[in-house]
Amino acid sequence: MGWSIHHPVGLIYYSPMLSHKGYTLVSSNTADFAVLVDMEGRICHRWEYHGGIAYGKVLLNGNLLIRTSPDPDYEETRGLGGGSASLVELDWDSVKVWEYDDPALHHDYERLLNGNTIYLRWEPMPADLSARVRGGYRTPEDPINVLGDTIREVSPDGETLAEWRTWENLSIEDDVICPLEGRREWTHANALSSTRDGDFLVSYRQTDTVAIFSRETGEATWKWGPGEISHQHNATQLPGGNIMIFDNHTHARGGGRGSRIIEVNQESGEIEWTYEGRPPVSFYSSYISGADRFPNGNTLICEGAHGRVFEITQDGDIVWEYINPFFAPDREGRNPSNATFRAHRYPPDFPGFTDRDLDPTRYANLNRTLGLM
Repeated sequence: MGWSIHHPVGLIYYSPMLSHKGYTLVSSNTADFAVLVDMEGRICHRWEYHGGIAYGKVLLNGNLLIRTSPDPDYEETRGLGGGSASLVELDWDSVKVWEYDDPALHHDYERLLNGNTIYLRWEPMPADLSARVRGGYRTPEDPINVLGDTIREVSPDGETLAEWRTWENLSIEDDVICPLEGRREWTHANALSSTRDGDFLVSYRQTDTVAIFSRETGEATWKWGPGEISHQHNATQLPGGNIMIFDNHTHARGGGRGSRIIEVNQESGEIEWTYEGRPPVSFYSSYISGADRFPNGNTLICEGAHGRVFEITQDGDIVWEYINPFFAPDREGRNPSNATFRAHRYPPDFPGFTDRDLDPTRYANLNRTLGLM
């Protein structure tokens, strides 16, 4: 998206006949609040947490599960994108009801139906394996122990139930770091979700790879991506089995095309559906971002770097468009940004909204300030 400090924010466009109705969760990367907005772009609910809300998901009980700001005193991962100090669950009134601390956690997590939580965390790899990792540019400051990605499952009381060291099941020959990236990390996982079979779907930015790991054995049962995608985010499995990916197209060979959303057939490895901007350069985010598929076939896209959230039909027509109006300073207190890690929309009959007040007049003053009432 072309950037101008004078472009409008909030709701840009809405086609009621073609869009998938619901409430969209939006938060700025460095803000201490998250909001639900209705189809008219009006704020209907707001959560606050002064430890920062880098990314949130509404749970089936109506609580908000968030990834917080990073721990400023944790040196091992300082400066790496996507880091957080804790996972925190807030009730509807922003009261903290659960917290799990781990300064090595990063990017993504999922609350399982059994109440357990899985999440990504960094872990130093052995020195001998670190030295054998291929690719990336080298500097005198390169660590002896390169960081790998681990999946950890914890119980509601914070007990570690299982860990899967995904770096133990990757390939030195095949999983090569992009030559424009450093060597503090091998893979830089940025997405984690469960598959239909209960296995783990993971996206690796550094190596342009999406992979499925067996929950039972930890082995990589499917890998795809190098030469096809570049620094992608938010891989998810669709109900039919295809894998949907936000292909940022950062550092791609012959770049300048813009980002895209693709569906990949797991069996054939063929791309069966693609969305690009019209023209392609009009849709681009160099980092973060994501996409969700709705039951009606529409797709909600978060063009994260610019805080743009929009819904498209299967034919690529935009039927809802919103620009995050909330700008927050970066961690150094400079450069206010509305960058949005991901956005999600929940239907009106979502269980977590039962008996909840989603009347936008509760936030009339704020909505008026934004020109929405």
